[in-house]
Amino acid sequence: MDSDRKAETAWEHSLLDTKEVTGYQLEAEDGEIGHVEDFILDEASWTIQYLVVDTRSWWPGKHVLVSPRWIGQIDWADQKVSVLMTREEVRNSPEYTEASLLSRDYEEKLHGHYKRVGYWDKDLAGVKHTF
Repeated sequence: MDSDRKAETAWEHSLLDTKEVTGYQLEAEDGEIGHVEDFILDEASWTIQYLVVDTRSWWPGKHVLVSPRWIGQIDWADQKVSVLMTREEVRNSPEYTEASLLSRDYEEKLHGHYKRVGYWDKDLAGVKHTF
């Protein structure tokens, strides 16, 4: 991978990047599915825990969460975040609302829906993810 490609795909979950990425289109493996509307942060570590995705432009809307671990690439020039899942997977994801609490039960359902291991899994402890 050349240095330009690495720079394009690298993202350290920086709080400074959230302002830049807000509004970026979210693209699944089979097409666009929404846009990044907000972020959920881990207050203890000051890391990005989830991207809040608004899907209203693609079907009767809802908000869903996407973990930074599920991002394949960020295209800064085209303002797109590509995720490693299909539109249908995102469409059927458990809905997230501001009124709902981000509980472990919800996170287990979310990770189970995407067939992903939870970050709380002891085997992943201390693993740093970069893109």
